[in-house]
Amino acid sequence: MALEDTIKRIKDIGIVPVVRAAHLDEARQVIHAICAGGIPIIEITMTVPDAPAMIRELVGQYGDEVLTGAGTVTTARQAEICLESGAKFLVSPGLSVSVLEVAAKHGVLAIPGALTPTEVMAALEAGARVIKIFPCGSAGGPKHIKALRAPFPDTPFIPTGGVNLSNAAEYLAAGAFALGVGADLVDLAALRRNESQKIVDMAKSLIETVRLTRTK
Repeated sequence: MALEDTIKRIKDIGIVPVVRAAHLDEARQVIHAICAGGIPIIEITMTVPDAPAMIRELVGQYGDEVLTGAGTVTTARQAEICLESGAKFLVSPGLSVSVLEVAAKHGVLAIPGALTPTEVMAALEAGARVIKIFPCGSAGGPKHIKALRAPFPDTPFIPTGGVNLSNAAEYLAAGAFALGVGADLVDLAALRRNESQKIVDMAKSLIETVRLTRTK
């Protein structure tokens, strides 16, 4: 998938589920629930044990039906491993120029993390096309996104950290390009209680929130 197509698809879907899990079987169950809820995009973090294997499995199972990415990518070596496993985009908690360089070499989207205007400027200077604002919730939430949009009106921001169903519409109204949603969607406690339907329902609710907010 071309880089521009990846950017467009992330925007169109509007939700980037951040999958963390204790083991691969748990990750599989979470991914199945998210996809069943209508979100065809998954970010598998490198904190998941044997994450590259999960990426390969997901790409093999769903192909282009699900946009599969790797998260918490912090080094060039990790970036290479993830891309070799089939990841279509890379996400980092902060700025790693070497990760951006690896992604650019392969023609793949890398989304670095930033929080302050200085960090956003550094990421843009390094070639970032889309920037993750993290941890957004503790830095002011939607108000922080709105404040950053003033000096960077054309920069696509994906707020992550503290994003949930109750504030999703506010983030989108503040100008978020898409939303990175972690624990509030990837509810491991519910999964361990055999209540995976809660994840399915939350995915549906988030997608509906994106749709309704964007049609206003």
